[in-house]
Amino acid sequence: QVQLAESGGGLVQPGGSLRLSCAASGSIISISAMGWYRQAQGKQRELVARITSGGSTNYADSVKGRFTISRGNAKNTVYLQMNSLKPEDTAVYYCMVAHWGNDYWGQGTQVTVSS
Repeated sequence: QVQLAESGGGLVQPGGSLRLSCAASGSIISISAMGWYRQAQGKQRELVARITSGGSTNYADSVKGRFTISRGNAKNTVYLQMNSLKPEDTAVYYCMVAHWGNDYWGQGTQVTVSS
């Protein structure tokens, strides 16, 4: 079993920045990918950014050039640096870890972009 602990959400003004963190713990054997998804009110959950164990990344078109995903030195942590935030980035952000053929999800952290 893998547990995920997220942190870093909050309220920020348009144009501001936030950094989300997610740490995986438990019976970790092999993490193949880690990522961030988000779900805005009334919308489906969507991929924001994903990084593989080899370091390959992919981003939603809407966040390219503004968001950066990275992994910590311990490889069990993943970060999402969010810059130039827009009101349309407002959502609950979920950490996801692909581990040993299963996907695990965090509890979600609220990001609100508003003046």
